[in-house]
Amino acid sequence: MSDALDGLAGALRERMLAEPGEGEEAADRIRAFVDREAAVLDEASRDALATRIAERSFGLGPLEPLLADPEVDEVLVCGTAPAWIERRGRLEPTEARFATEADLRHAIERILAPLGRRVDEAEPLCDARLPDGSRVNVVVPPLALDGPVLTIRRFRRRGFTPEELVASGTLTAPLAELLARAVRRRCNLLVCGGTGSGKTTLLNALSSFIDPGERVVTIEDAAELRLRQPHVLRLEARPPNLEGRGEVTIRRLVRNALRMRPDRIVVGEVRGPEALDMLTALSTGHDGSLCTLHAGTAAEALRRLETLALMADVGLPHAAIREQVADAIDLVACQARAADGSRRVVSVAEVVRVAGGAAAREIYTLRDGRPTWRAPLGEDLAARLARE
Repeated sequence: MSDALDGLAGALRERMLAEPGEGEEAADRIRAFVDREAAVLDEASRDALATRIAERSFGLGPLEPLLADPEVDEVLVCGTAPAWIERRGRLEPTEARFATEADLRHAIERILAPLGRRVDEAEPLCDARLPDGSRVNVVVPPLALDGPVLTIRRFRRRGFTPEELVASGTLTAPLAELLARAVRRRCNLLVCGGTGSGKTTLLNALSSFIDPGERVVTIEDAAELRLRQPHVLRLEARPPNLEGRGEVTIRRLVRNALRMRPDRIVVGEVRGPEALDMLTALSTGHDGSLCTLHAGTAAEALRRLETLALMADVGLPHAAIREQVADAIDLVACQARAADGSRRVVSVAEVVRVAGGAAAREIYTLRDGRPTWRAPLGEDLAARLARE
């Protein structure tokens, strides 16, 4: 029955669009059209049919029920194949699908058009953001071989609190207390992990320990952070427009943030040459800042930070950048997603200075589900965290 209604909804929508409108409200017009053209159906079926036509005309079609489910974290579409979703960290297939590639392209256009963006053969890749803050990525043929690919990462209006992360097992209570003290004592903290491991969620929770009296500047590629302090300035990067102009990069925003009298700088994700500007800021008095980075371990995170800083192409020797990393970062927290979909902080490392620059000294690890404190804090960091 559902497939039959979907097919009928598509056909009726095309017929309705071919008819001239008379100025009435869109919802009223759709309902009147359904009552006239599908009078043989019962009331419930006509209601469902009108809803499907409205979704195809204004919303995201068969994806609307998935986006209405608060437990769905991501929606993954590939052509006309059934969509997949991520729920509680695990992928699940659904029965939702677009009847034709044209319907999927129409839905993509309804996302991008209000933002002044487009995808076509000349520009087959696009990142965007829905009005509710959800992140969208689109890939179309010829790069996507099986039809347009649409990925929607849902945005949560209310982030998890540290207490909720402890209750869910992401953090242990002693580890949460250590990280809380590190944020309050203005340590520079780097959160690393893979895609979907919960880096931004952890960063958002840790930001709750920032003093309400401080001025915080957040810098993101797509705005996801929701800090609760009263004095937060939110900056978001801007992609180039249809003519290829007007781009504002994360690096430019980091540089500008230094002129905004910030007490703290929070970077949603360091992924390019802005790493050098961030390191310069953190090692020259802007302490207490937080940022995330894609990396699997603390040691990998430090090496990647060095590599990204070298992308700035300013001619600094590698040794100088390593010194800046050692000066800038105090702690690295690594987060991972387990096979069952749960997300955990699997290690915390103190950044120490060695002959070659910076090294990660692991002080906490989660192995076989058991939290283990491997080493005490270094003297300098321990004294800093003990300060009242």
